[in-house]
Formats: sequence, C-alpha cells, structure tokens
Amino acid sequence: MKIALIEPSSPDYHVYSHLAIPRLGLPVLGTILRDRGHEVSIYVEDLQRISSSRAWDILKSDLVGLSCTSATAPRAYAMARLLHLRGIPVVFGGVHPTFLPEEPLAHGDYVIVGEAEEAFPRLVDALESGGDLSGVPNLYYRDDGQVVHNAHREYVFDLDDIPIPDLSLVHGHEKLKTTPVMTTRGCPHNCTFCSVTPMFGRRYRMNSVERVLEELRRLGKANVFFCDDNFTASPTRTKELLERMLSENVLPRKWYAQVRADVYRDPELLDLMRRTRCSRVFVGFESIDEKTLESYHKHQSLADIEQGVKAFHDHGIPVHGMFMFGADEDDPSVFARTVRFALDRRLDTVQFLMLTPVPGSALFEKLDEQGRIFTYDWSLYDGHHVVFEPAQMSPLDLQIGTLRANRRFYSASSVLRSVSCFRFSTAFLRYMGRRVLAGWSRANDRFMRRLRDFQEGRRSFPRHFRLQDVDLLPK
Repeated sequence: MKIALIEPSSPDYHVYSHLAIPRLGLPVLGTILRDRGHEVSIYVEDLQRISSSRAWDILKSDLVGLSCTSATAPRAYAMARLLHLRGIPVVFGGVHPTFLPEEPLAHGDYVIVGEAEEAFPRLVDALESGGDLSGVPNLYYRDDGQVVHNAHREYVFDLDDIPIPDLSLVHGHEKLKTTPVMTTRGCPHNCTFCSVTPMFGRRYRMNSVERVLEELRRLGKANVFFCDDNFTASPTRTKELLERMLSENVLPRKWYAQVRADVYRDPELLDLMRRTRCSRVFVGFESIDEKTLESYHKHQSLADIEQGVKAFHDHGIPVHGMFMFGADEDDPSVFARTVRFALDRRLDTVQFLMLTPVPGSALFEKLDEQGRIFTYDWSLYDGHHVVFEPAQMSPLDLQIGTLRANRRFYSASSVLRSVSCFRFSTAFLRYMGRRVLAGWSRANDRFMRRLRDFQEGRRSFPRHFRLQDVDLLPK
C-alpha cells in the first residue's frame, strides 16, 4: 500500500517554534511499515510545509495516518475532511485521539488509541486484504453507524522489538539540526497536569544499552536530543549508558535531555553527563511554591530545585527551567517572584507557560467536573493561551502575567549580559525567545481582544474548536 503519515503543524507560535524536532511515533510506524514492503512517506509540517507536489502525492495514497496532540487536532480534522472528499481512508493516532477517541471518528475512519506498533500494521493488513477489523487491538471504528471499540492490548514491554526509526522517511529531514532519540517510555511519577503516565504507563520501560549505542553509532557526530520524558529516571541504567558512550567513543557532538532536579543527588551521574557532552538540560521545576508542588504531586521541594540548578551549573551544564502559572495556590504575586527566582539563580533559559488541562490528565478531569474550563478550542491548548478559570486571579490576569514574566526574563538587557559574559549560546536562545514572544503577540492580537471582552462580560468566549484552514487540495 501507499501510505502517508502526517504530523500537522502547530496552530501558533510556541516556545520551540525556531527548533522543529519531529515526534518519533510516526517515524517508528513508518519504518515498521516500510520493512513490511509498503511505500511510506512522512510529513512533519513544523519541519517542512507540504508543497503542492507533495499534496498531489498524498492524494494518491491508499491510507493516510494523522498523529495529533490537542493543539494540532483541529488542523488534523480539517485535513481528514479534505481527504475524505477524495475517498482516502484516514486513521488517527496520538495522545489526543487516545483520550477522546470518538471525537476524531466524526472526521475520519479509524482511531488507534495508545501505542500503535502492533495495531497499525494489523490495521493495514486488514485493509489491504479486505479482512475483519475485529482482530485489530486498540482500534475504534464505525460499523453500521455504531462505534466499535476493540480490546485494548498491553504496552510494548520489550522496546528492542521496535526498530530504530528511519528519519530519512521524513520529508525535510535534512533540515534537522538536532536529532531525537528515545530510549525509554513511561514515567514512575504521576503529576496531575501530565498525560504521559495515562498514555504510556507508570512502568519505566527501557531500550537496552546496546540498542541505544547502535542508534547513536548510526547518527555519528550529530546533535542529539534524548526525548525521554525523564532521561534519568533510572540513574543506574543512565550511568551505564553514559559510561559505555565514553568507553566506546560513541559520543554525539552535543546532547540534551529532559531530567528532574533531583539528579543533583548523584554527583557521579552529573560528572558523566558533563564528560559525554551534555550541553543543556530541560528541567520541569513547575513552581517555586511548596504547596503548588505538592498539589501537582511533583515529589520535589524548592530545596531540590535550588540545589539542582547549582549542581548543573557547577558541572558546566546550562539549565532550561520549565514553570507553569495558574495553580489553585497561585496568586498574582507568583509572576514577579518566579522571574526573580529564575534571574537570581541564573537560569540560562526558561519556559513560563500557563497550566493547561490537557485531556487524559487528572487536572482536566478536575477542572472539567468543576465547570472551570471555559473553552474547548483545542488549538489553544498549547500552554500559551489561558483556557480555564484560575482560583485566585482572572483568566486575563493569568494571560497578561505570564506574558510579562516572559518579557522580563527575555529582555534585551538579558541578551546583552549573556554576550558580555561570552555565553553566546544562551544569548542566542534568549534572542530567539524575544522573537517568539514578539511573533506570538502579533499573531494573537485578536485572541487578546476576545479575552478582554470575555473578561468584561461584553461577549462570550467560543466554547468549541473550529476546523483549521488547510490548503491540502491542489488547485
């Protein structure tokens, strides 16, 4: 079969707009299907827009797969509608369809929930042979107008059974400045705002060290982002991997990863990270308030955050700190206090976002039950737009406070200070942060007016999403 797999573009400017890194779900599935003899093309719109010639090629497909988050769901649905006009069957997957599977069925033909490495190839086999769909696990579809949900299969427990993703299947892959590598799935924690654990489970599943080394060998001297949700959740295994990278000289040019602040408790691990060329860590601090951290089930303290930042800096590793505003414990003072904390601790870059109740998270269930979510326009569910009523401030206060916090941290003077200290990488990232903020403000003038009108009672806020405009059908 001729199969196109698409990751729709984000609807707005966001914190990583200048650094497009594809999610690995579609490359993994594409590699599996390619190895089974199918013709596969993958399109990641944030990496490269779909040209007219590529659109014509997609329209010749026997099947199109769309993987989406909540924020990209409206665009994915619009694409599915256009493909349906041409009689091309569409299957949805990804985190948003997993938790709201009947919603995408209004726009496409099939939905695969959860991990798809077994289900998707079996669906392709069934469609190719005209066979029975009832044996495809994790599948939602319609039969005589009724929604059918096949039995849910357990997770893939031996990750080495999954092939190394072939990123050359992705159109525009040559533009990648940083290559994603995933070595684990799942997370032993269960933060209230996160959908990772409901999606992938609390059991921390790992590729073997040999398998990871083989993938790194294929990449050579590339910049690598270990896109695990928590790269150091198993310190023993992480140290084994890093030691082997050193001893066998399998070292990327630079590498980055998402970790927790409590890595500071393992100096040996920090030293190995430095020696293997770790060039930045992305750390979910979330808040500097103990009560907020407790409500998030974060299982870390302010002391952990402070000691973590110091330990990373002592080892020469820059820190990208990620924070969220809008918890029930947050009052309007939280913005200035958090910015001051970030500046005083000399965080290299930050991500000040708004708490977002994504489907699948405990937070979504809580706020939805309390009636505090005022819009289900999924395109706004990106952390840059307020979508719910905070407890101790208005939605407008949360939106403006978050914008001002970002502008204060990414000020022109902060860029110049980084240059004067010869921290050129940090200076560049802070400059890019200023550009993203400026672009966001220009693109969201209408949203801000609508939010002000909603705040002042002059008009209601749109409750539901609209399909995004797409130009997938060539003239």
